[in-house]
Amino acid sequence: MGFIITTSLAALLVLILSLNNNVVKSKLSEKGCDIFQGNWVYDESYPLYDSSQCPFIQHQFDCKKNGRPDLDYLKYKWQPTDIRCVLPRFNGVDFLRKLKGKRLMFVGDSLSLNQWQSLTCMLHVAVPHATYISERIGGLSNFTFPEYEVSLLFFRNAFLVDITSEARGRRVLRLDSISTSKIWGAMDIMIFDSWHWWLHTGRKQPWDLIAYGNTSVPDMDRVTAYTIALNTWAAWIDSNVDPRKTRVFFQGVSPDHASRQGSSALDCVEQTQPLRNEVGPNPAEIVLEEVLSLMQKPVYLLNITMLSQLRIDGHPSVYGLGGHSLPDCSHWCIAGVPDIWNELLNAALD
Repeated sequence: MGFIITTSLAALLVLILSLNNNVVKSKLSEKGCDIFQGNWVYDESYPLYDSSQCPFIQHQFDCKKNGRPDLDYLKYKWQPTDIRCVLPRFNGVDFLRKLKGKRLMFVGDSLSLNQWQSLTCMLHVAVPHATYISERIGGLSNFTFPEYEVSLLFFRNAFLVDITSEARGRRVLRLDSISTSKIWGAMDIMIFDSWHWWLHTGRKQPWDLIAYGNTSVPDMDRVTAYTIALNTWAAWIDSNVDPRKTRVFFQGVSPDHASRQGSSALDCVEQTQPLRNEVGPNPAEIVLEEVLSLMQKPVYLLNITMLSQLRIDGHPSVYGLGGHSLPDCSHWCIAGVPDIWNELLNAALD
């Protein structure tokens, strides 16, 4: 699989220096507490649930069922650096009561699916006798707890913007078109994600042309394309979202730990412990923070990039869908790291 990223280090530094503090933070952050700065701490009371208690985990994420022999990757909790910052342990019943009568939707790629599946498991295990309804129509999945009047939805849209088909069968990635937003519009809480599919080339590339404005090209710098699409998404949020009715989150950039030719990234295979030192910023992470900082409407950045970079041990590796022939160093085991993302989401919703 090939990758196209040509953004220079100088350009990244310009973006870093241009960031401001307009991105909405949690109440803890407003009190001077950054819950995204901290360390992974071994805790015997984790995980929050056993994956065997959650019968609907997709095969690709169920590392324990797929034969992973080590268990330490399940035993880490996230502890903010500032001792005044206490990250509440997830309580599923409280979460359902907090969301009573609301609809929460994840919009994005399989990393959004990863977090959505984690959250449905965390809640199902918390109320194992509560009736749930799981439905899927096309790219839209809906997991509902009727007793609590809570719907947790996942809409698969890896680019947030549109891909259309021309009469000649060519697929066009339209960076300035976002018609699928009609599916998100009525949500109470929206959590977006996009990055990994922007890197695909060859047979995994899902478009033949990239179009924006009066421009149509076979390909372009992927960070640039991602930036244009994010600005299209941001413009839609600024024009259509009423913050009194809808809360908007962005998942952040989930890191990939797969080594590739010409890459210094560590590979996740046979990794059983977190890294001790974080790596440098992901170019997409920098772009995302810049776009969010310039928006008019409040968007909460669920800033999971740095803390997830340390969890090289948390991927399915050879215990995922591809097995030993195609190890998965992009997605995450469930139970595992996405549960902590949801603990952070829970804290942000308070």
